[in-house]
Amino acid sequence: MDNEFTGDTSARTDEASKVARAQDRDPEAFEELLLAYQDKLFRLALRMLNDRGQAEDVVQDVLLASWRQLPLLRDVNTFGGWIYRLATNRCLDILRQRSTHPEDITDPQDLHCAGEVVWTGNAQESDPVETTEREFRAQGLTEALRMLSPEQRACWLLREIHDRSYAEIGAILKVPTTAVRGRLARARHEIAERMSPWR
Repeated sequence: MDNEFTGDTSARTDEASKVARAQDRDPEAFEELLLAYQDKLFRLALRMLNDRGQAEDVVQDVLLASWRQLPLLRDVNTFGGWIYRLATNRCLDILRQRSTHPEDITDPQDLHCAGEVVWTGNAQESDPVETTEREFRAQGLTEALRMLSPEQRACWLLREIHDRSYAEIGAILKVPTTAVRGRLARARHEIAERMSPWR
């Protein structure tokens, strides 16, 4: 599960405490929050944008913006959804403004990252056949995600990879949960169609 604080009251309380301290400008508390979220935000941005450099820029922009805007966050328990909203909206802005084709992901680590949650078999790294199959599936998933609309891609990633609730996704994208469910259903259908050769 990508959201390590879901369903764990003590972990949520601990995170809320760190958020409150960070709001009071405690750099150590903020650094702990960064450690908990920066990799997740990078994976989200990489899958949304399919561009490592832009994904890194998004994470840096979001972390800087979150430090500046954190005192304005009214409910410390909503930090996770709030920082995902900052990252998702930044990615959607980039996709709307993009005028060139995104670069292809060719780094095997990126390919593994793109498919890690959907296909987590027990393949040994030393088995070249299974490693190659996994990389082809990851490439297929990357291509399937690229064919979705930005909003569908965001819904699918936030729900399937980052385990955000329908209500959180609706708040992030500023749409009703019924719209989230509809976009998610279409995204799942399109991905299933495109991934059928690897089933």
